Amino acid sequence: MAYTKIDNFDKEVTDSLADHYKKVLECLGEDPCREGLLLTPQRVAKSMQFLTQGYHMDGAAILNSAKFKEEYQQMVLVKDIDLYSLCEHHLLPFYGKAHVAYIPNGYITGLSKVARVVEAYARRLQVQERLTVQIRDCIQHTLSPLGVAVVIEASHMCMQIRGVQKQNSVTTTSAFTGAFLKDSRTREEFMHLIGVSLH
Repeated sequence: MAYTKIDNFDKEVTDSLADHYKKVLECLGEDPCREGLLLTPQRVAKSMQFLTQGYHMDGAAILNSAKFKEEYQQMVLVKDIDLYSLCEHHLLPFYGKAHVAYIPNGYITGLSKVARVVEAYARRLQVQERLTVQIRDCIQHTLSPLGVAVVIEASHMCMQIRGVQKQNSVTTTSAFTGAFLKDSRTREEFMHLIGVSLH
């Protein structure tokens, strides 16, 4: 699987999606042939392919593309990674920050690859809980580190603009393996560095 971002959209997929979005506009009582909406189905079709491009990205391949032997065995932390995803229940965005750390066990990866792994799993139809675990598991299985820690803080449009309409709510999820799970001091150091409390 490739791990590069989509540059060219598949015409057959785009046309098929556009046909469906045209019908959606009609079901909403709109006229998809009026000037302002004439190209909307095509635009939305391309937008959705961009927003879900993670299905064409392989997290393990991303990490392995810059995997190096290194004897460093202290925490490696990449924090405040911007993430944008789509809630699979309402197809509305959720967005926020991911904080990812691991303790190498013979191998490290390029720092940008950690952010790319977040992107690979965020750019899919998701729930925040699964996203957190997928990022953790990808790093654990690919690098076999002494431990992995992932914390995501996100705001969900499905809570902010519909339903309960709580604009200031933030959801925090976490997932740990190895040293971060077994050693409270290591976990606390990580939480202190990212400035998040789970208590």
